[in-house]
Amino acid sequence: MRSRTAAVTAAAATAALAMTTLAAGPAQAKNPNNSKKMTEAVTLDNVHDHLEAFQAIADANDGNRGAGTSGYEASAEYVETTLQDAGYETERQYFSFIYEEVHAASLSELSPDARDVEHVPMAYSQPTPEGGVTGELIAPASATGCDAAAWDGVDLSGDSDIALVSRGACSFAAKAVAAGESGAEAVIIYNNEEGVLNGTLGGVEPTSAPATGITMAEGQALLEKMAAGPVTMNFTLDKTMEERETFNVLAETDTGRDDNVVMLGAHLDSTHEGPGINDNGSGTAGILETAVQLGEVNKLNNTVRFAFWGAEELGLVGSNHYVADLQENDPAALDDIATYLNFDMIASPNHIIGVYDADESTYEAPVEVPQGSAATEEVFTDYFDAANQPWVDTEFSGRSDYSAFIDAGVPASGLFTGADGIKTEEEAEMFGGTAGITYDPNYHTAEDDIDNINMEALDTMSDAIAHSAITLGQSTKEINGKTSRGKSGKPGPTVPVAPEGSDAA
Repeated sequence: MRSRTAAVTAAAATAALAMTTLAAGPAQAKNPNNSKKMTEAVTLDNVHDHLEAFQAIADANDGNRGAGTSGYEASAEYVETTLQDAGYETERQYFSFIYEEVHAASLSELSPDARDVEHVPMAYSQPTPEGGVTGELIAPASATGCDAAAWDGVDLSGDSDIALVSRGACSFAAKAVAAGESGAEAVIIYNNEEGVLNGTLGGVEPTSAPATGITMAEGQALLEKMAAGPVTMNFTLDKTMEERETFNVLAETDTGRDDNVVMLGAHLDSTHEGPGINDNGSGTAGILETAVQLGEVNKLNNTVRFAFWGAEELGLVGSNHYVADLQENDPAALDDIATYLNFDMIASPNHIIGVYDADESTYEAPVEVPQGSAATEEVFTDYFDAANQPWVDTEFSGRSDYSAFIDAGVPASGLFTGADGIKTEEEAEMFGGTAGITYDPNYHTAEDDIDNINMEALDTMSDAIAHSAITLGQSTKEINGKTSRGKSGKPGPTVPVAPEGSDAA
């Protein structure tokens, strides 16, 4: 087996070659200080070149760029070198996390039918004992199985009962803990909407049952069989779980108000199943090329900070660490963040053009939406409207790295082209593609490679990222009422912002 040192060396050489290719590409625009100039400067070719570099890194490092691996280290080195060549100082922010690597996973129905069942093990799930767990399916009194009360009166006296519960009403972790503490040896969670269920327990829960996710249709089929008689299954999950260290990569412009920071972020890590070129090489490449071109702007009114998050795929660990560190050690710096923009999967093959629904015009948010988020959303929607580009709302759910920011009261929005949700007929009419299948059929698989990228979506979203960076880098007045510094270098006045949803001008 190739050593970690050898893998890093090979990846570094690949990254260096990619950098040479980029250097020979189109010349950078000079002082792209408005939206038109910036969107022209951030070219599709250059963004795609970054994706080619990430693919080469994955190819040289066991096929993935997951947190805690040589592939992640090489990806970070590539980002750092690219930023440093563009004039930025970069910083690594280290933190510990639980490294996971699945060696084998299977879910099989043994009776009344003999068959394999499609499933996705939950991140942070406990492994099963050697040979897996074989037992009879048991459902709680309350389908979601959120607490011990849901299992009151349910017979879990079998040698290896396996719980079958529905998604919804509480976290996956709560379901796994309730099942484990009630006596189940494993838990299967079925989706409450169309599509495969990719879930995380959010952290290590020692009392939880080993957990995996299945589709809604599969869950309903198993429930029907259970109504007719016993259903016996085997769930096997062989995995490594250990504490490791990884890091975020941070950089910011050297001009602009440092007390009114605009932040753009994308997670740099892939899953360990594949190279993660859409998820999330695409968002990373989009903000990386935007940073390169923003470095050519002579003067910005606000500092623009770029964050490349680590261990997002293992529970938003890097972004959570960043915000928690500010809350504990520098709360004033957290208050200085005017807004946070998140970019996670911007080139899905069966894409939508999605904007986080901060104004809740389509979806009621399951989280509290900070003041200023709706105005941040409008930076994107106004841009798309002006370009006659169709777009749709996507739920402001906190599912990605903006979660910690909104929990801390920082305004946020972002872009998303879809993951494991199902494309509707209306969306297919708006954006093309195929209705009735997922936005990214290769989500969290080895097939999320360079061929998984929709170039049209990547182009549209990269331009929107470029627009948002230069627009907010020059003014956040609509978000927080703050104007640029005066000629003296002192902050300009703060203009009152009307409450979101009001009729005030």
